[in-house]
Amino acid sequence: MGVMLAVFRREFVTYFVTPLAYVFIVIFLALAGTLTFFLGAFFDRGQADLQPFFSFHPWLYLLLVPAIAMRLWSEERKIGTIELLLTLPVSTTQAVLAKFLAAWAFTAIALALTFPLWLTVNYLGTPDNGVILASYIGSLIMAGAYLAVGACFSALTSNQVIAFVLAALVCLIFAVGGTPIVLEFFTGWAPAGVIDTIASLSFMSNFRAIARGVIDVSALVYFASVIAFFLFANVILVDLYKAR
Repeated sequence: MGVMLAVFRREFVTYFVTPLAYVFIVIFLALAGTLTFFLGAFFDRGQADLQPFFSFHPWLYLLLVPAIAMRLWSEERKIGTIELLLTLPVSTTQAVLAKFLAAWAFTAIALALTFPLWLTVNYLGTPDNGVILASYIGSLIMAGAYLAVGACFSALTSNQVIAFVLAALVCLIFAVGGTPIVLEFFTGWAPAGVIDTIASLSFMSNFRAIARGVIDVSALVYFASVIAFFLFANVILVDLYKAR
C-alpha cells in the first residue's frame, strides 16, 4: 500500500505542476456556469434546485474527462517512464488503481469547486439538499466511469490525441445510448428487451436515477461494473506492453 500511495501521490502532484490541471478546472467551471445560467435558464425557471447544472454533466465529462485520462499511460509510454514505473515493487493492478484514483481525486476537486452554485441556490430558495448531495455523488461516480474508459484507451497507444479521440467516441456511445434518438432507431424492429437493455446501458439514464435524490443500487452497480471492466482491460493492456 505504501508503494501504491507513492504512485498515487506522484500522479496527483503531476497534475498541478503542469498547466493541464488549471486549464481543465477553469474550462470546467466556466462551461458549467455558462450552461447552467444560459442554456439551463437557471433564473428563469424560478425553481430552487440544481437540475439545470447537473443535466449537462454527461456532456461536460464527455469532452473534458478524456482529456484528463489521455495522459495517464500514453505519456508514460511516449517518454519511456513506464518501464521505470513497472520496475517498482508494485503490481500492474496497483499501478493502474493508483493512477486512476489520482485522476478521480483531481476530478473530485474540480467538481467540489462548483460549491458556489449550491450556496447560490440555498440563498435564493429552500432546495432539497439531499437531492443535490445525491446528484453530486452520482456525478462523481459517473466521472469515474468516464475516467476508466479514458485510462483504458490511454494504455492502448502512446499518442495522446488518439487516446482522447477513441475514449471520447466510446464515452459518446455510452452517453447517448438511452436518448430518444437512439432508442427510436431500434423501435419497430428490435425486441422490447433489447431496447430496454440499450437504455439501461446509458450513462445518462443511470445518472438521472441517482440525481432524483435516491441512491439507486442498480445505477451504482452499473457504474461500478463499467469502472471495473475498463480498469481490468487497462491492466491487461499494460501487462501486454510489459511482456513485449
